[in-house]
Amino acid sequence: MEIWLNPSCSKCRSAVEILDEEGARYTVRKYLEDPPSADDLREVLTRLGLEPWDITRTQEAEAKELGVGDWERADAARERWIAALSAHPRLIQRPIITADDGSALVGRSEDAVREAVARTGDGASQDGIVRGA
Repeated sequence: MEIWLNPSCSKCRSAVEILDEEGARYTVRKYLEDPPSADDLREVLTRLGLEPWDITRTQEAEAKELGVGDWERADAARERWIAALSAHPRLIQRPIITADDGSALVGRSEDAVREAVARTGDGASQDGIVRGA
């Protein structure tokens, strides 16, 4: 499992705490230092089952400067959104957790983070209870 995070984000720090509590095995991608490529974003969007505008932080100052709130939200504009997220990773909703089953979740809630752990199966027993590694 991989978690895309911004270390200064409280939701990201909470997600990491939960992953550690659950004994999950994961890698960290500090996406502001290692921005995702357009291909990385397309892959994670497919795994999330979302569109780029669904994971865009439109209230960020950078988003307002770019005017993304006014951009069309349709297939024809999809690549424009992906290019903006790749060029301006601060606009990406966080944290994003990719599970080993091929899915991904935006881990803004405790339940979402625990769901990612369950989908990965790290430390899970037959009864579905997640245990530390």
